[in-house]
Amino acid sequence: MKNKKKESQINYLDLVPERSSQLRWHEDIRGKMVLEVENKGAFNTIAQKLFHRPRYTKIHLDENGTFIWPLIDGKKTVADIAALVKEQFGEKAEPLYPRIVRYFQIMESYHFVSFINKPGK
Repeated sequence: MKNKKKESQINYLDLVPERSSQLRWHEDIRGKMVLEVENKGAFNTIAQKLFHRPRYTKIHLDENGTFIWPLIDGKKTVADIAALVKEQFGEKAEPLYPRIVRYFQIMESYHFVSFINKPGK
């Protein structure tokens, strides 16, 4: 419970995200961004050999995610990126701040991004 309270006090708009160096990514034929996460570890190796599981899991980003992903450069804050999203999508991006903060919380929970200046890091 204590961790939740601490997390809610963090102003995500001031944080500077950077992409994980563990990820590969590319655009698909429709112009959407695809993140590729390598399935590592003993269990995954066995699953790949026995059950023909893929070595990489592919995560297909939507229109917003495809626009945001290249903007994550380790220099721009979440607020800077939000302003660019607003400029690109206008009213379609609303409610802008809750959505973009949630996007980055999810990306962080999957270790796709981390924050350079997050308190307690």
